[in-house]
Amino acid sequence: MRYLPIAALPLLLSCSSSHHLSDASSGQSPHMLTRQVTTTVNVGYLLYLPKDYPGGTRLWPLLVFLHGSGESGTDLEAVKRNGPPKLADEGRDLPFVILSPQRSDGNSWTPSTIRMLIDEVAGECRIDTDRICLTGVSMGGFATWDLALEMPGVFAAIAPVCGGGNPDAVCALRDLPVWVFHGAKDNIVPIESSEQMVTALKACGGNVNFTVYPGVGHNSWDSAYSDPGLYRWLLAQHRQPRSSPGKGR
Repeated sequence: MRYLPIAALPLLLSCSSSHHLSDASSGQSPHMLTRQVTTTVNVGYLLYLPKDYPGGTRLWPLLVFLHGSGESGTDLEAVKRNGPPKLADEGRDLPFVILSPQRSDGNSWTPSTIRMLIDEVAGECRIDTDRICLTGVSMGGFATWDLALEMPGVFAAIAPVCGGGNPDAVCALRDLPVWVFHGAKDNIVPIESSEQMVTALKACGGNVNFTVYPGVGHNSWDSAYSDPGLYRWLLAQHRQPRSSPGKGR
């Protein structure tokens, strides 16, 4: 199923206390989204609000983070082990609202689930819907590529870390800014998984950066998310109109 770009959503002046997203205080807190679709969907997630969020009218960029397989389950504390949730838990002031959903053992991150979560947060918090970025590590890195392909027009940029995907389909992302990270010595997800995606995307004129960490194994996320340049790059991205489909690959 394909999803249309996010339209202008009703943006509240804060994450209101009349909603379950609590009271617009800064910091990171756990939440649960429950929706009845064909079956009941329950998704736990962490939501981080920057220090300057409370009491203002500013619209904030939204960063969606997808964890690796080791953080799956129902204990949201596990999601804080790596990436932006870890930095937020350590007290770093990050210039985004950060949505970090947890994948339960029996469920995957589907486009419909991620879209529900984004709509939930964007409908209750002050989110600039032209500045929604997606990033993830390992299993979450693969999901970052996949969701960007399944949800065209939603994200302003993606940053997959030690992931991979389908290089035959990646030309659909030629208009999307992409920054890929991988460790050269990764023996869990070989670097070729990222190299194939980057090579295919470059061949059709994609806007892609590729950072390789020499001598680094599977844990390339500590280096990637400690790089201030990544956050400057994410902040600079705005959703762009998609070009007409070309022949590509």
